[in-house]
Amino acid sequence: MDDPYHNNVNQQMTEGGEYTYTQDGGGHDGYPYQTDYPQQDEDAASDATEGADEDDQMYEGEYQGVPHPDEIKEARRAARLEAKRKARLAAQQEEEGGEESLPEQYESIMEDCGHGRFQWMLFIVLGLALMADGVDGFVVSFVMPSAEKDMCISNSNKGLLGLLVYVSMMVGALVWGGLCDKMGRRRCLIYVLTIDLVFSFLSCFAQGYGFFVFLRFCSGFGIGGSIPIVYTYFTEFLQMDKRGEHLSWLCMFWMLGGLYASFTAWGIIPHYGWGFAIGTQFQIHSWRLFMFVCLFPALAALIGVVFMPESPRFLLENARHDEAWMILRKVHDTNWKAKGEPERVFTVTNIKTPQTQEDEFIEIQSDTGTAFQRWTVRKMTMLQQVMANVMSLSAPELRLQGLFLVIVWFCMAFSYHGLGVWFPDMIKYMQYEEYESKVRVFHRERVEHFHFNFSLVNQVHREGEYIHDKFVNIEIKSVKFEDSLFENCYFEDIKSTNTFFENCTIKNTVFYNTDLWQEKFKNCRMENTTFLHPKKGCHLNFQEENDIVIYLVSFLGSLAVLPGNIISALFMDKIGRIRIIGGSMLVSSACTFLLLLSFSQGAVICWQCLFYAVSVAAWNGLEVISVELYPSSKRGTAFGILNGICKFAAIIASFIFAAFIGITKIIPIFLAFIALVCGGLVALKLPETREKILS
Repeated sequence: MDDPYHNNVNQQMTEGGEYTYTQDGGGHDGYPYQTDYPQQDEDAASDATEGADEDDQMYEGEYQGVPHPDEIKEARRAARLEAKRKARLAAQQEEEGGEESLPEQYESIMEDCGHGRFQWMLFIVLGLALMADGVDGFVVSFVMPSAEKDMCISNSNKGLLGLLVYVSMMVGALVWGGLCDKMGRRRCLIYVLTIDLVFSFLSCFAQGYGFFVFLRFCSGFGIGGSIPIVYTYFTEFLQMDKRGEHLSWLCMFWMLGGLYASFTAWGIIPHYGWGFAIGTQFQIHSWRLFMFVCLFPALAALIGVVFMPESPRFLLENARHDEAWMILRKVHDTNWKAKGEPERVFTVTNIKTPQTQEDEFIEIQSDTGTAFQRWTVRKMTMLQQVMANVMSLSAPELRLQGLFLVIVWFCMAFSYHGLGVWFPDMIKYMQYEEYESKVRVFHRERVEHFHFNFSLVNQVHREGEYIHDKFVNIEIKSVKFEDSLFENCYFEDIKSTNTFFENCTIKNTVFYNTDLWQEKFKNCRMENTTFLHPKKGCHLNFQEENDIVIYLVSFLGSLAVLPGNIISALFMDKIGRIRIIGGSMLVSSACTFLLLLSFSQGAVICWQCLFYAVSVAAWNGLEVISVELYPSSKRGTAFGILNGICKFAAIIASFIFAAFIGITKIIPIFLAFIALVCGGLVALKLPETREKILS
C-alpha cells in the first residue's frame, strides 16, 4: 500500500521524455519526508510497523485519534534513517550488478555532448581569468621602481610589497582551492575575480604605502585562487581524449598576461604626462594608470563567468541531479547546433549520483534557531568539511602520488621563479657595473664665478671649492660631492637623482625651488644657508626609474614560451604527461649550464628565453596531471595545495637567488640545476593519466 507519509517516492519526470531518476525523499528542503503531514484515517498504520518494507501489504494494528507531536517527529526521524538505509542498500546492489559507475557514465555523456562551441566559449572566459593572474604576477615588479619614489618607500620596505603579494596568493590558492570543492567552481571564481577587481581598483588611488600594501595583499588573496579553480572548472567539461591538449592551450593565456603587462607597462609608465593631480596631496601618476589598465582582463573574465553554468560534475557530486542534467543538455544542444545538427536529441535519461552523507545537525538547525545561528552553523560545518577534505588527501591511495607531486611542484617552482628573479636582477647589475666603469672623478677642483647651465651626470667631486657659482635649471644625476666647499652659491630649479653631498661645508648659499633637501646632505655643515620653496618628499624621474630594457626582457621572456606551449599542447595526449614533465625538466636543467656563459646583457636575455621555452612544457604537464590524479570531490583542494606550495617555493627562491647577485653565478645556477634534475627524476615515478577517466 502507499505510505501515508510519502517517505519513499520513486520520482520520474517522463513528460517530454527528457529526464528520469530514482530518488528516496520528497521534501523541498532535501529531507526524505513530506513537510505537510497527511491527515490520519482511522485505518492508519500503527507505529509498531513503522519503517517496514514496501512489500508488506498492511500495518499490524490500528491507531485511533490525533498523533502526538513527539510521535510525529519520531516518525519523521525514523523515515529519514530508513530512507538512507535503503539508498545505501540500493547503491550496493547496483555496484554488485556491474552497472556503469558515475565516472564512466559522465565520460560517456561528455563524449555524447561533443567538443564544440560551448567548450570554446568557456575556454575564452577561463583563459581571461588565467590571464588576469598572469598580469598580477608582473604588476608589482613593473610599478615598484616608480612606486617606491612616489610614496617615499625606504630601502628596508622595498621588498615587503613583493613578499606580501606572493604570501597572499599562496593563502588564496589554499583557501579558494578548498572552498571550490564545497561551494562550487563558478561561484568561487566569481568571488575571487570580484575581490581582485575591487581591491586592485582601490590600490590605484592609495597614496600611503601601508594602505597600498594592504590593498595589494587583499587583491593577491583573491586572484591567487583563480588557477586552482580555472583548471578544475575547465577539466570537468572536457572528454578524456581532449583534456591534455586543451588544458595546455589554456596555459597560453598566462603567457598572454605577461605580454599584456609588459607591453602596456612600456607604453604607459614612462609617460609622465599621462597622469593627473587633485590638489597637492592626491596625485595619480602614469604607473597608477598602468595598474588600472591591468584590471581589464579580470573584468572581462568576471562578466563572462556570470553567464557560464556551474560544473555539472560538481553538481552531481553534491546530489543536484536536475541542475546537472539541464546544464549537460545545454552543452549538448549548443555544440550540435553549432555543428549544423540541431535535430540531435540529448538521450540521457538517468544519471547516477554518489551517496552523500548529510550533516543531521544542519538539517535540524535549518528549521530552528535564528538566522545568524543557522548561518554560523553552515559556515562552521563547511570549514570542518574543507579541513576533512584536506586531511583525506593523506589517504593511502593518494599519499604516495601526492608526495611525488609536491616534490615536483616545489622543485619546478624553485628553479623557475628563482631564475625569474635572477635574470632581470643580473641585467640590472650588469648595467650598474657598466655605468660605474664610466664615472668621471674630479679631485680638488676650484671653480669661481661660473654659471653651470648643463647637466652633471655620473660624476664624483672630491675636496672641491665652489665660490660664487650658479647652478640654474639643470639636472644632477648620479653625482656625489665629497669633502667640498660651497660658498656664496645659488641653486635654482634643480632636479636630482641619486645625488648626495657628503661631509661638505655650505656657506651663505641659497637653494630655490630644488629637490635638494635633508636626505641629500650627509654630515654636512651649514652656515647661513637658505632653502626657499623646496620640493620636499620624493619625486619621480621617469627616465631614470623606467628602463626600457626591463620591459623588453619581460616581454621576450613571456613570448619565448609560445613554442613550448604549442609543442606541449600537440604532444600532451600523444606521448603522455609523464614524458613531457620529466623530459622538459631534465632538458631545462641542461640549459642552466649555459648561464655560465652569460657575460653580457644580450647573452642573459638569450639564455632566459631558451630556459622559458623549454621549461613551460613541464608546467603544462604538471597542471594537467594535477587535475587528473584526484577525484572530483578533492580536485580543487589538491590543486590549491599544490599551487600554494608553488608560491611558497617562489618566495624562498626569490630571497636565495637575489642574495647572490653581484657575488657569484655558480651557486644560483647549481641550485636550479639540482632542483630540476631531482624534480624531473621524481616526475618519472608519477602514474600516467592520459587514458584515465576522471574519478
